[in-house]
Amino acid sequence: SLQALGPEFFSVTYGAGGSTRDNTFGLVKSLREQGIDVAPHLSFGGDDEASMTALLDQYKALGVKRLVALRGDIPSGVGAVRMVYANELVEFIRAHSGDYFEIEVAAYPEVHPESASYNSEIHYFKQKMAAGADSAVTQYFFNPDSYFRFVDACSQAGIQQPIYVGLMPITNFANLQRFSKACGAEIPRWLTYKLESFGNDEASMLSFGQDFIIELGQKLLAGGCPGIHIYSMNQLEPTRTIFNALRG
Repeated sequence: SLQALGPEFFSVTYGAGGSTRDNTFGLVKSLREQGIDVAPHLSFGGDDEASMTALLDQYKALGVKRLVALRGDIPSGVGAVRMVYANELVEFIRAHSGDYFEIEVAAYPEVHPESASYNSEIHYFKQKMAAGADSAVTQYFFNPDSYFRFVDACSQAGIQQPIYVGLMPITNFANLQRFSKACGAEIPRWLTYKLESFGNDEASMLSFGQDFIIELGQKLLAGGCPGIHIYSMNQLEPTRTIFNALRG
């Protein structure tokens, strides 16, 4: 299992607008009962403040020490939902729970698809960090320069908290294209052609993808990235192989 690798923690995702909140809590509870460190994703969605404070208290009672605070998305088919931005959520958590939780937020080196400009991306990211976030983890990307330039811009803006890299293993090219279009992650043109060139040869595509992500992670760590978060998509492989190759 992935737990045997000894990662610092596992994150547990949240459905759009908190639509899978109960399932998320159930999984977090089960993992905590096994002594596994977890970082639940948290967003307001359609919940009110009383529901959120109750959830925070439940997580605290389980011994959860880390949260991933996100604006979240509005689930399809849902009408008016008040969007609570991540900086507001961080402020809310701090107001209720003080410094108990270590709070991580999202970072977008290639710019969030709803951002007006690169400068506005840095501006709003700084708001999240200033609200009380301890660290950030990036959306996945395939161009290491986008991360290094983003970190430099953040440093120049006075942001000092660590920005961890999110790595996405390449296991299904069609799904990766769909995810990337939705979240604004750029697949370099050459990489698209390379992955398409494998056709139905899934084994060769997986082998290439695994080696490519390992090399990307090595470049990022060598360049000063403070740590790696792997978006495992609940897959043991190639997550295990990538983890072992990058752990040093």
